[in-house]
Amino acid sequence: MKVGRQTKIIELINKYDIETQEELADLLNADGYNVTQATISRDIRELKLTKVSVDGNHQKYIILQNQESGLYEKYVRVLRDGFLSMDRAQNILVVKTVSGMAMAVAAALDNLNINGIVGCIAGDDTIMCAIRDNDAVVNVMEKINKLVNGR
Repeated sequence: MKVGRQTKIIELINKYDIETQEELADLLNADGYNVTQATISRDIRELKLTKVSVDGNHQKYIILQNQESGLYEKYVRVLRDGFLSMDRAQNILVVKTVSGMAMAVAAALDNLNINGIVGCIAGDDTIMCAIRDNDAVVNVMEKINKLVNGR
């Protein structure tokens, strides 16, 4: 539950300009995560989120890019927890996940910065990854297999 919740937090702060813990809690509760302020505070600390000024009047939470080494392992864990299989269709990689985990796994794939992945679109249990070109698909699949299998 914690990994899924923290992945959802990352997804939300990348999608919205979230200024307060209360805003984050409201969005998480709306998505079915029953969270308290203490849980949000702990997650913010563990994810190493910080606030930056948006326009001089507002702030928003962001992930510090230079401190993502700990997040890398979290993203790999999300990938391993949700991944079921993958197949290619030209330069599109179709990834099947555990039901309800596609958004989290897609966020993990996007943030793992795998060379060749241009972006991912997720449904409930299926992700479509756009790969830069046909030649890169095999390399991307090999990298994902290594991450999933711990090699």
